[in-house]
Amino acid sequence: PPLRWLDPPDGPAIELLDQTRLPATEAVLTCRDVDSLVEAIRRLAVRGAPMLGVAGAYGVALAACRGDDVAAAAELIAAARPTAVNLGWGAYRALAAYQAEDLSPVRSRPAAALATARQIAEQDAAASAAMAEYGLTLVPAGARILTHCNTGALVSAGEGTAFAIAAAAHRAGRLARLWVDETRPLLQGARLTAYEARRAGLPYSVLADAAAAALMAAGQVDLVLVGADRIAADGSVANKIGTYALAVLAAHHAVPFVVAAPVSTI
Repeated sequence: PPLRWLDPPDGPAIELLDQTRLPATEAVLTCRDVDSLVEAIRRLAVRGAPMLGVAGAYGVALAACRGDDVAAAAELIAAARPTAVNLGWGAYRALAAYQAEDLSPVRSRPAAALATARQIAEQDAAASAAMAEYGLTLVPAGARILTHCNTGALVSAGEGTAFAIAAAAHRAGRLARLWVDETRPLLQGARLTAYEARRAGLPYSVLADAAAAALMAAGQVDLVLVGADRIAADGSVANKIGTYALAVLAAHHAVPFVVAAPVSTI
């Protein structure tokens, strides 16, 4: 899993699958304090909007269990990445649980923060399953789906966002091909989405981002599926660089363009 809470005798910690070393090496990072978690977030060892929300909440729980300044820790975590709105959302939800005036007499404040982090992870897994179910209704038989960046189990407590829909289509026998954009700046598509597609047994091909236009012009794309870093109240979507170009191309070639994201990304 991309993130696990550890509670060993020598104190709590957060264990992360280091995404910067995939697919060549499946290495684990152990964060025993907020500073190390923030560094992991900044260098993209843990990433993806929903998973950052989970990580943010667990980071606040870690600070609470250590006896740190929990409010300051929440601020530090929320500022670690400027893009995914889920990061601050998760951190501040755990902080609110920690600071709640109506705290249960049988639950300590650190336990309340940790329970909220676990609840956020459970809700994210449920949201992933719901997105897969709803999204599958948009996928035609024999679909050739183009996806951008990485939106699978590495970014979620479940199967992901856009990738979860592609995986559901594969299980339903509707996926003919998953086109995987290589994606800047760290080749998240070529490294991570291809890694997840291979592990899940999906038929996939990696393509240079610049090849998407020719692929659509040739009629080789039936659906574009992407995730989101944040969605504004008016429906505007912010996502990995290159998403806007895909949206313009899809509009020009009359290819359906679908954004999959949990409510926490709004």
